[in-house]
Formats: sequence, C-alpha cells, structure tokens
Amino acid sequence: MRMIDLLCPRSYPFAACLARSILLPALLLFSPAVLAHDYGLFLEVENEEDLLDLLSAQEIDQAQFDSLVELLNDGVDLNEASRDDLYALPNLTYADVDAILAYRDDAGNIDDPLSLVTANVLSEKKLLAIAPFLLVRQKATSLYDTRGRFRYRGTYVAGDEQVPSMWLSGKVSTFKNLDVGLVGVLTRNRISDVVYDPNRDALSAKPASVQVQVPKFYFQWETKSWDIVAGTYRIGFGQRLTFDNTTWYNPNGIKVDETINYNQELTRSCKESSGELDSGPCAGDAANLYTSPDYRWTDRLRGVAIGLKKLDLGDGWAQAYAWFSYQTRSIYQYEIYDRRFCDDPTDDSNDACRAPDVFVRQKDLLAPAPRFSYQTLPDMYNEILGGANATYYFSRRSHLGVTGYGAGVTWLVDGMDLDFQEWSRTPYAGPFGAVGLNGAWGANEFDLYAEAARSFDSQPDGGGWAALVRSTMTWPKHEFEAVLRYYDRNYANPYARPISAPDEYDGLRARDEAGLRLKYTGVMGDLHLRATNDFWAQLSDEAPKLRFNLRADYDLDTWVVPGAWFEIQDRDLSGGGRLGTCFETPFDQIEGEPVPCDGEKSQVGVQVRLKPVRDLTVTGKYQYRWLDDGSDRYDKSFRHDMAAWLVIMYKPMKDLRLRARLRYLFEAIDHNDYLEQSLWAYVEAAYWYKRDFRIKLRYEFYSWLDKRKSTSLRHPNPANWLRLELEYRF
Repeated sequence: MRMIDLLCPRSYPFAACLARSILLPALLLFSPAVLAHDYGLFLEVENEEDLLDLLSAQEIDQAQFDSLVELLNDGVDLNEASRDDLYALPNLTYADVDAILAYRDDAGNIDDPLSLVTANVLSEKKLLAIAPFLLVRQKATSLYDTRGRFRYRGTYVAGDEQVPSMWLSGKVSTFKNLDVGLVGVLTRNRISDVVYDPNRDALSAKPASVQVQVPKFYFQWETKSWDIVAGTYRIGFGQRLTFDNTTWYNPNGIKVDETINYNQELTRSCKESSGELDSGPCAGDAANLYTSPDYRWTDRLRGVAIGLKKLDLGDGWAQAYAWFSYQTRSIYQYEIYDRRFCDDPTDDSNDACRAPDVFVRQKDLLAPAPRFSYQTLPDMYNEILGGANATYYFSRRSHLGVTGYGAGVTWLVDGMDLDFQEWSRTPYAGPFGAVGLNGAWGANEFDLYAEAARSFDSQPDGGGWAALVRSTMTWPKHEFEAVLRYYDRNYANPYARPISAPDEYDGLRARDEAGLRLKYTGVMGDLHLRATNDFWAQLSDEAPKLRFNLRADYDLDTWVVPGAWFEIQDRDLSGGGRLGTCFETPFDQIEGEPVPCDGEKSQVGVQVRLKPVRDLTVTGKYQYRWLDDGSDRYDKSFRHDMAAWLVIMYKPMKDLRLRARLRYLFEAIDHNDYLEQSLWAYVEAAYWYKRDFRIKLRYEFYSWLDKRKSTSLRHPNPANWLRLELEYRF
C-alpha cells in the first residue's frame, strides 16, 4: 500500500477523500495548545544563507523563501508596523502581536526590543528569533540628520576567466522622512540587444557579455500620514487576490524594491544549439563547462505610487493609494509567439505557434549562425499599469476595501507581431486587469478575512472570478487557521498571489483551483507539533490533490532538541500506477510548454539540534524521499532519494560568527548513473566592527560524485566558490 492511500485510497470518491484528508488536522485541533501562522517550523535564522539552507533541505518551499528573504531585507519597525505587518514575523501568534501593540500603545514607543521580554510580552527565545527581521531606527534629532547603508557582494568560482559577478547597493535616509536607494549589478551571462532579423524572419541577439545593470532605484518620502515612492517599488492589499507583488502574507501599502538574490548553482557556459551550422557550438568540452551564476532579481513595478495612510473619519479612519508603473520586462524565450502566423497560441498542433528562433548575431549578418537555447530575452516589452485602493478601517481588526488595476503591453521588437504563449504568466491578446473587494472582522479570539475579485483580459473568455476566505482562532497559547479558496479557470490575473497550491494552470498558481487548507501548530509541554493539510482540485479536470505534512520537535533538555517530520503530496488522487507518471517537471523538458506532472512524493526526516554551550550549536539532519520520476527506469516503482546535513555555528565573541555546513545528496540511489550524487560544504566567518562595518567571507566546495557521463566531463568538478560580503552603516 502506498503512503498516500492511508489518508485517501484511490478507490474513494472525491467527497470521501475530502472528508478523510480533513479528519486528522481536525482531530489535532482538540490538542491542548496551538501556536500561530508560521512557516512550517520554528525559524531561527540570521541571513539569506540560512534560509537557502532551509530551502535546499525542503523545510520551506520557494514561496516561503521569497517571503522571508524580502522580510529580512525590508525589516519590520516595531513602532510603525501594523497588526498584519507584525503577524508576518515568524513564530508569532496574533496573541503575541496584540500584546506588542498593547505594550506600544501604553509605552508610546518601543525604544529597546528587549523591553518586550522584561515586560513579559514575548519570551526571550521568540525575541531572538525575530530579531534579524526587526528594523531598528534611531529618531532623527534634526532635519539634517543622515543615516545610510552600503552593501557589496561578490562571487568568484575558481577557473572563471571573467570578472566575478557582483552587486553594490546604497541607501541614505535624511530630512527625517526621505529615503533614497540605488542598486547596481555586474552581470556576465545575459544576452543583449534582441532585434528582428529580416534575413531569417526570426530574432537575433548579441552573445552574453559583461554588463552593468541598474535594476533597482527609488526615492521615498514617508510620514505617519503619507507614503510617496518614485522608482522601483512593490505594493499589495488584502488577501493578495486582486493585486499584490510584495510576497508578504498580509500586505497593505507600498514597499520599496531593492532585493537582489544570488544563485547557489553553477550555470552552463554555453547555451547555444546548432541552428544553421552543421554542428553546435556547445559540442565537446563546451557542453560541460560551467561558470558562476549572475546575481538575480525580479522586476516588480517602476514608476510612482502615492498613499494616504491614515485619515481620521468618523469613528475609524480611511486610507487611499494610487500607483502607476512603466516597467521594461524580460521574458523566457519560449513564452512568446508571432501573431503574423498564428491566430491561436493554444493550438499546439500548429508549428507556426511555436516560439520564434533566436539566432546569435554574427559580425557577418549573412553568415550561418547558431541559435540560443533556454535564454531569458532582456528588455522585450514595456508594461504600462495603473491601480488604486481605498479602505475604511472600523478598528484595527476590521475593515472594508476595494482594489483595482489595469495593464497593457507594448512590445519593443519591430518587424514581428509578438504576444505571450497561453502558458505564460501574462495573458495574451491585449490589456488585462482585475477589481476586487476585501474585508476583515475580528473580535476576541476570532479573525475573519475575505476577498472576492473579477479579472478582465482580452483572451476569448474575457476573465473570471475568484474568492478566498481565511479565518483564525487564537488563544493565549494557540491558534488555528483555515483557508477556503476558489479560483476560476479563466481568472488570469498575473498580480494575484493569494494562498494557493504549488501547481499551475497556464503559468499561474491562483487559477483553475478550489481547495481547503488547514494549519495547526501546537505546544504540549516540551513537544512542539505542526501540521498542514491542503486538499484541492483543478476545476478543468476535477483531479483531487493533497499535500499533508506533520512536524514534531521535542525539547528534551535545554541543550538537545530532537525532531522529525513527514510529508506526502499527490497531484492526482484519482490516478494510479507508476508508468509515465512524474512528480517534478523533467529537467530536460522539451523547448516550450512545461510538462504537466500528476505523480506523488513522500518524504520523512529526522533532526537533532545540540547546544552543549551557549554559543555553540550543532545540527544534524537526515531526509529520505520517494517520488514518481516519469522515466522508464521507474515505470513500476518510486525513485528513492536521500540527503544528510551537518551544520555547526559558533560565536566565540559577540561580534564574530563562525559557521560550517556539510550536505551529502544522493538522488536515485539505485541508479548512480542517472541523477546527482554530490558533496557540498562551506565554511563562513562574519565579523561586525563596532556595529558599523561587517565583513563576511565564505568558501564553498561542491563535488559531483555520480557516474553520469556528463559528470565525468564536467568542469569544474569539484567547484570551489569564494563569496565576499561587505556592509557599512553610518
């Protein structure tokens, strides 16, 4: 019997699967103590690298990682944050949040976060866990008081012949309310200057080269009543159903955009196919040559946003926001088609609806040329977008608001009539937008949130409906959350980021889905218990899907905490058999539309955290998983993977942190010539000098151990990385 069948046998009808999948979390609800909205575990992190460790161990997913990274970069000001802003902090309940707000109301200001511990508002453990996410601002004593922060990061891989990838950012705050920021990035792997090639009736671009990019810049003027941003920014409201590009759990307003991320994987040096040549440029050694990746970023909005944060009105207050964006965007080369030859991008049988070729531009424009593969095409179109929000607050916990936006696209390549493939995030055929109504009500232990929206687009169906209801029950030590959601198949809204399952329909997660998610986190004495059960179905084929995870950590003593977790996911409870079933999209998928997968994955893990002395922490983890692979090797069985980690962190003095990490990964353990077997280790030292200047140096070692032919030819193997990070504050 498969593990998923314990909860939902395939012979069960849809309704029976729903009832059984809800049963276990419902029973857990009657346990004596529960905690709040969290990220699946008690988070104790200090920087983005700690979050990357959790992501690689699959203890958090990509959406949680993105949210936490931006939360780290943005910071939360205890003196200015709203109830929803504080709730985004990890490990806190609404009871904790309300206690912080009550203390802030009484004290007038939280000058020292440690006062929350002395006043019994938070435990020391919780305060230390949220400390990296807190933004501590010193009050300006005069109009000309100026503060600032400069950061530099660089990555070098031994053997690279080019200048290392790097980025530099600066932020200055002055005149009490003005913030100015700028981020520059040095890239080496981006192609450029994509244009129409009339000789081939295709696209052509210049090969990758060293370039300087300025993807983030902003001016922000913020007071208690007003927030005005010019430059790059993020904005969102309600339950993220109508408009949000912030990744926060409960966004409400404007946030500047300055986030830059780095990749932990090498990138293939050559991404070209033969094209018009007899043989491809990537043949031989070039096919297995890798180089360090560029730092990456997401283009959000670029323009102007204005917000009236609070206007006293009657017994409550009102807020109003308006924003305009003119953002130049890049796109994956297979997400476009040429409307001159294709009337319907959904017609997969028509070869004319495939993405146009992108050739490598030669000095001799008529000479045979190779073509690019798996590239992101830069600066392909301008997106013009405008939106507005108005909300009335009856109290801190109750409000009613309306949000709407509209957007259009102007392509920058002359000579072709380009548009988006149907599986791209952005709707094809013309302008798009959405309008929605959101509200909240809270009293005592209960909070209720809801949002309904209607999308509009130029596709044949013209848009669709969506709705979400989220409720929480909170007591001094526990909380339970339930989320009921419905997203129409035609709800093609690329700016909707509500709670949803990880699968996609035509490039969007919040589409073609109906489901119920229950979350539970409990503390029973020294036992910490967390469970999430998500049951949903795609509306187009009524395929029921399930994701359930359970995690337990036990405070055996002050110096040792063992833990274990278990997770099952099934992307089609009604299906059966292994033949041709995959859980993850194959890494060598065909050029074009992603391959859909409807398989199953189960995994178990154990962990022991030791803290023999106050400043030393040693953590060991082991994880084993079974999943549908989709290849002929596993037509009758699961693929088996395993991974093990050892993490050591030591603080020999207040301002010095030493960290070492070792990971062993073995995918497809019964076929060592199929997938990755690797050893990855790093050592890192970070030092603060007088709390003004920080230097962090990190050495990484990555070795591929499997017997694949590509591994034997891979260069470099092992890979030796060196990362440098500098930060200066004044």
